[in-house]
Amino acid sequence: MKVILKQDIKGVGRKNEVINATDGYARNFLFPKNLAIEANTENMNKLNMQNEAKQYKKDVEKEQAKEIAKKLETITVQIKVQAGENGKIFGSVSAKEITESLENQYKIKIDKKKVELKEAIKTTGQKAVEVKLYEGVIGKVKIDVVS
Repeated sequence: MKVILKQDIKGVGRKNEVINATDGYARNFLFPKNLAIEANTENMNKLNMQNEAKQYKKDVEKEQAKEIAKKLETITVQIKVQAGENGKIFGSVSAKEITESLENQYKIKIDKKKVELKEAIKTTGQKAVEVKLYEGVIGKVKIDVVS
């Protein structure tokens, strides 16, 4: 009997997955515990509609991420810090400071976890920083550190 799982079941399958279960297992365990529903045409259509809606939402989010990536490539974020001799900064510029400056200067909100600093910025000057906006969409923003 084909059933659609309502939640993840260890050793059986994942949520919204269609599996073949024995009749007894489905009727005596999965259905009474509300872990699955029968995979009839009505329920399959509902599942397909849900999957299409999720895919559409992912596509929209990816397009928005691509637009933000294009914006990021054209701008330069200026961060003012205290620096000593030879342009060496007291401390370093963090991802949090970069995202705050982006929001204050250009009204672009990005989570600080998405900014990928290979190493902390400890000197003044211009640097290029990668921002992972979405799966497969990476934007680059120029950071100008001035004292």
